[in-house]
Amino acid sequence: MTLSAPAEPSARLYSQTDHDERGNFYYQGDLYRPADDLPTLCHRIERHLVSQFPEIRFAIRSERFSGGRKITVEVLDAPEDLSARDAQEAFIVRVRDQIERFGFCRTNPLQDYWNCSFYSEVAIRQAYWAALAARRGKANPVDNLVSLASFKKRLKAGDSLTLLHAPYKHRALGATRKVIQIRSKDFVFEGRSYCDFPRAGNFACDGRLVRIAVGNEHEADAHLLYEWLPASA
Repeated sequence: MTLSAPAEPSARLYSQTDHDERGNFYYQGDLYRPADDLPTLCHRIERHLVSQFPEIRFAIRSERFSGGRKITVEVLDAPEDLSARDAQEAFIVRVRDQIERFGFCRTNPLQDYWNCSFYSEVAIRQAYWAALAARRGKANPVDNLVSLASFKKRLKAGDSLTLLHAPYKHRALGATRKVIQIRSKDFVFEGRSYCDFPRAGNFACDGRLVRIAVGNEHEADAHLLYEWLPASA
């Protein structure tokens, strides 16, 4: 297959580049460096995003797999309200355009062909929704007196948690359940249900109440509120 490609990096952005009449798509960003390894590439992208979007906080994660490399840029906080789907899509295009400046992409969907320097994803997840809820004013606020790391160490099998608040009429609302196991990423209740440990920014504990933010585009302030009852108390 022959792909028509410009000799120089494109002055256009990724989202401004179209397929030609044969279905070929070629884009090479003006900041692309063929010799960059993955850590170097991530560092360059991180510095660039900070310069382009100084009011936005990002977390960058990279991974290798059999099909290539992937860079995920998660939005932790931004001044914009991204609750509406069109606002999300416009925001993702703006950020992805800047990420793609560091790579190249050759595709032809008609011939099932795809070749790129890395795959990219811009993710809007619970960290952003928790930050948005905090700006709007959270329901059931809890003083952050016990860090997530300390809570993980102090929570023991035999402790109980009473679910005081949950979104979507949770079936366990009002129930007190005993913790039977603490794992690295979650803790397990009797009955084999479990609760994931969140990011530190989505967690608050005052020693008695535990608040875990689980927000989304439909309900930014969705959260779980537990009363923590240590077995030794």
